[in-house]
Amino acid sequence: MRFLSAFVLYMSLILGANAGSVDTAALEALRDGDMKKLNFHAEPKSVSDAVFVKEDGSTGTLSDFAGKHVLVNFWATWCAPCREEMPMLSELQTELGGEEFEVVTIATGRNPPPAMKKFFREIGVDNLPLHRDPKQQIAREMGVFGLPITVILDPQGREIARLQGDAHWNSDSAKAIVEGLITGPDAG
Repeated sequence: MRFLSAFVLYMSLILGANAGSVDTAALEALRDGDMKKLNFHAEPKSVSDAVFVKEDGSTGTLSDFAGKHVLVNFWATWCAPCREEMPMLSELQTELGGEEFEVVTIATGRNPPPAMKKFFREIGVDNLPLHRDPKQQIAREMGVFGLPITVILDPQGREIARLQGDAHWNSDSAKAIVEGLITGPDAG
């Protein structure tokens, strides 16, 4: 099944891709299970340029990740579905993270750093960032209502897809979609 999905993706990218844009039809064809909740936008959307707080107290913006595809997960320590989903995001980062793709987690709202560290420790996650959006400025500007919300950014830093709720980000479908983004016509 994975070979068939990869073949469909490859052929769609070869036959229907427009330079500099995502062939959403090919990627949508790879959606299965929870990934059916992943909605690709007809046109890329701009993202917030507000700052978030990094674990070391310095600040950053989403534009810091330009040049790669980024899966941004908005979560909170009190969010039960986030507790279930986070290890799967960690697995996705372990398997596919690198110079072309990265999973970025941003705790939005009141999430004290000690509680965030405890949350990650309890679920066995040690490879994802502990970024915070304490005043929910990024979340508000990006229309994040309810948690978890995951958005996918293209290498130009624009939102190209969004998934509301939790999902199995370590599924074959999720990995095929991310691999398709990485190897697609707008990669890098």
